[in-house]
Amino acid sequence: MRILIIGGSVFLGRAFVEEAVACGHSVTVFNRGKSGPDVPGTESVRGDRENPADLKALTDRGPWDAVIDAGGQHPRTVGLSARTLSGHADAYLFVSSFHAYAPWPAGPVDEDSERHACPPDAAVGEVPSNALKAGCERALEAGFEGRTVILNPGLIVGPREVPGRLLWWLERMARGGEVLVPGGPDRPVQLIDARDIAAFGTRLLEAGGAGRFIVAGQRGTATLGELFRAIARATGARAELAWADDDFLLEQEVGPWVELPFWAPDQPAMAGVWSASTDRAVALGLNCRPMAETVADTWEWLHERGPIDTPYKQGDLPLGIDAEKEAAVLRARHARTAT
Repeated sequence: MRILIIGGSVFLGRAFVEEAVACGHSVTVFNRGKSGPDVPGTESVRGDRENPADLKALTDRGPWDAVIDAGGQHPRTVGLSARTLSGHADAYLFVSSFHAYAPWPAGPVDEDSERHACPPDAAVGEVPSNALKAGCERALEAGFEGRTVILNPGLIVGPREVPGRLLWWLERMARGGEVLVPGGPDRPVQLIDARDIAAFGTRLLEAGGAGRFIVAGQRGTATLGELFRAIARATGARAELAWADDDFLLEQEVGPWVELPFWAPDQPAMAGVWSASTDRAVALGLNCRPMAETVADTWEWLHERGPIDTPYKQGDLPLGIDAEKEAAVLRARHARTAT
């Protein structure tokens, strides 16, 4: 196939490029050339997807069998790409998110769950940020005349990860000592390797598939305990896991999800965070590698990359608990245990 990938130099987009090249497809990447080098073996086209003239010029390089858009965040931007590339490609695969679904994270979701009420021409600031992906999906559906594939992933991890939740835990565990870990070892998680999303999406396009698919780790197959033990093994650190329950962490004003990545307290507002149904995707071949393999591969890449000065962030918030705050919370945990 001839495949156009919008972006393609960062994390999930790069995983799609590497998968498509490995499968022998002819790949064109379209980006500004500012986020990193393109994968060898691809045709590079420089341009800004928000610039109509750049997109129009891009169409001269077509046609393509498929477009892959793993980075669209704003409905108007995705709509512009969909309309401009319509007629120049047979299919358009868009990577959305669980955030498109209104019940999530309070309740479980599947492909038929209600989406947020975000119009296809919504601008940033006009709707809540967690609704924008739903608007992006509608923009694609309205603007592209052809076969569409929408993938709704949950939490994505793996080498080159952005924003860096797993990376932070790997670096923290590598420092060793007593490590504050949240919830309990039997708490479920649903993580998916970016490479598994790319493999599934590429196979769908090859097979002529279409539709909407939730892509995540299968429910009930992984726990926080398994995750943190895999991190400890991969780093080889002498780390002692200090489990702390939800109530205690909240009393200590530890921020869920951000200060302790992957921590979703057992509360109604987050009751469905790890309960999405992947049955439809699994039936069509979604295969998730063992979590320990993802952790080990990510540590190997992180070790090769080396330390960086830029902190990991989720939006404007730094990921990971401050070392001094972690020490204070651990002291409070010991005091509570002693009494």
